[in-house]
Amino acid sequence: MNAVMPDHGTTGVAGGHETTLPRAERILSVENLSVSFDGFKAVDGLSLSVDRNELRVIIGPNGAGKTTLLDMICGKTRPDGGRVLFNGTDLTRLSEHEIVRAGVGRKFQTPSVYEDLTVLENFEISLPRMHGLFQSLTYRRRPESMARIEAMAEQVMLSGQLDRRAGQLSHGQKQWLEIGMLLMQEPKLVLLDEPVAGMSPREREETGDLLRRISAGKSVVVIEHDMDFVKRIAHKVTVLHQGKVLSEGTVAQVQDDPRVIDVYLGH
Repeated sequence: MNAVMPDHGTTGVAGGHETTLPRAERILSVENLSVSFDGFKAVDGLSLSVDRNELRVIIGPNGAGKTTLLDMICGKTRPDGGRVLFNGTDLTRLSEHEIVRAGVGRKFQTPSVYEDLTVLENFEISLPRMHGLFQSLTYRRRPESMARIEAMAEQVMLSGQLDRRAGQLSHGQKQWLEIGMLLMQEPKLVLLDEPVAGMSPREREETGDLLRRISAGKSVVVIEHDMDFVKRIAHKVTVLHQGKVLSEGTVAQVQDDPRVIDVYLGH
């Protein structure tokens, strides 16, 4: 474990105004991260930080390194250089399951739920004590587990769907189910890759409300292309281009940045 060294703080955004936040308020610090694939530098000396209870959105053109960044945070891809500090621990030294146990949860773009099981059973499988063969064999449905599942179902707008098979849900509902399954594991940092892709306008609106509720108690990092959705949810926006941070700030600040207009928004 690497201790976090003190510094003079970092710039954050609160209510549209720049504020200086001490490093202790950061939950995630990406420091000079780089990785190459077959000679192509997908991420090139990238540094950024995310604060506690912040909802950060990462945008940028295709190939900017957005998904690769999430892959390195969650251990799916190993960086060539740099480090990822989560609550002071260097995640680049941990395995994927150790990173999950440390409190980092990842949801990929395509929903991954057990379609032949009910919504209730999907939630049950996600309970922390269900991890492992022995825990699965000895699990009994208890009132406290049901209370927790029912509360989660309400949070992700699936209260009336617990007895339905997951395969019968709409695309948006499957996305909500997977977000709920992720939250059942009580992560401190949630990574979401294009969570509203393929959703109806109403589902997008409800998902925006859901993500804002989640960020009241957790840090959330979202990759997204839909700028209307970004405007609805983002506390702060990071724009990536060619594996580096091109711009960072409020939605209004990055939208007015000529570099962002040139490489992303203008196209």
